[in-house]
Amino acid sequence: MTTESSNNGSLPGLLEGVRVIDLTHYISGPYCTKLMATLGAEVIKIERPGSGDPIRRFGPFAEALTPAPIPQDEGSTVAGAWFLYLNTSKKSLTLDLHSDAGKDILRSLVSSAQIVVENFAPETMDKLGLGYSDLEKLNPSLVMTSISNYGQTGPYRDWKATELNLYAAGGLMYITGEPDSEPLKEGAPLAQLGAGQTAFVATMGALMHAEDTGHGQHIDLSIADYATNILENAMMQYSYSGEEYTRVGNRGYGRAAWGIYPCQDGYVGIISGPDTRWPEIAGIMEREELSDPRFASRNGRLMNADEVDALMLPWLLDHDKVDIFKAGQEAGLGFGFVATMEDILEMEQLTARNYFVELDHGAAGTFKYPGAPIRTTSSTSSQSPPSQGGEESASPLTKGGAHGGRPQGSAQDHWVYRRAPHLGEHKEEILGVALGHPAAEIARLRDQGVI
Repeated sequence: MTTESSNNGSLPGLLEGVRVIDLTHYISGPYCTKLMATLGAEVIKIERPGSGDPIRRFGPFAEALTPAPIPQDEGSTVAGAWFLYLNTSKKSLTLDLHSDAGKDILRSLVSSAQIVVENFAPETMDKLGLGYSDLEKLNPSLVMTSISNYGQTGPYRDWKATELNLYAAGGLMYITGEPDSEPLKEGAPLAQLGAGQTAFVATMGALMHAEDTGHGQHIDLSIADYATNILENAMMQYSYSGEEYTRVGNRGYGRAAWGIYPCQDGYVGIISGPDTRWPEIAGIMEREELSDPRFASRNGRLMNADEVDALMLPWLLDHDKVDIFKAGQEAGLGFGFVATMEDILEMEQLTARNYFVELDHGAAGTFKYPGAPIRTTSSTSSQSPPSQGGEESASPLTKGGAHGGRPQGSAQDHWVYRRAPHLGEHKEEILGVALGHPAAEIARLRDQGVI
């Protein structure tokens, strides 16, 4: 379906009824709030007047648009791919948070919100008079999530960082790359995206606690801490043995015939374990020599890794990646293939699950977006138990159908997709309808540069 707004089912989003004040920019914070928005929360993205989230001006841009950087005063309708992806289903309001009027508007919004997410430098919110200790006085059940490079405390607290710094400082870079080469960074901003996802999960847990107790929480999430938290077994190996985890490159975990290999039209992942399945590798690759007893064990293959690779490569280079992938899987082996973006958009598995969503952004064009990574189903008769007063209760976290209960239906039923907002697009809706400001007052705030 191609539309400006997409929700394949008639059911509400899982977070319908939750208001989120989004004070984030760039990647980690916007990804956290993107998950909330596409699950149905009302996410109000607060942006700087005139320029907005700086990532609006990060390319690539649609072919129809100029690839040159967008001047700050011309970013209202044009945005790069990063912004379009990270800010689907949100509303945009511009506010000067250094002005008293801007702060007053934010406080009014916070009073009726359940969640605030911010990723300013530590202490920025406190200096503005908008820290957690200030906002919880307005809303004791408020959940505030602060995402920063190194956390709100510690000697690195105020230091600057990019993805390169965070990936390196967290330890991930040390274990990524070829054994005899320098450490490498992942292509995607894994540390920032993963931190945003973790912030989402932590915020949902705190929201449940607030619903149960009426007491909010302040969540302190460090991107560098997150990176260290996904070091596989590298840290535990060092803790137990004192031995550093070494980079293994494409020969995963020190094994032969276990990793990424070239093929006719790209690259495939060959997983040769367990040892009892090795003879099937020889059969699939039509190389009787691979059945040599020297290669029957993991250690044997490792000792003769170059010879094993030399025997496999001719067959791999003569076949395409999808055929190799399917041949291995049909034999019960964990083969894979390195998918390009074109492969992903055409992948039969994703198409069969109706994974992709098309959104028309207007100025930027119509594009396919990643869809719901979670499929939720349950019995249509499953409902929340009635409250003591006889009325059914449905909290924002458990609301499903018209009468509450567990979610049901297809993967997209509870996910809400709308195009990313133009800069300040929803000021009349938020200020006028939600907060009751008359049109003349909104015009005055605009003329004063508050919005």
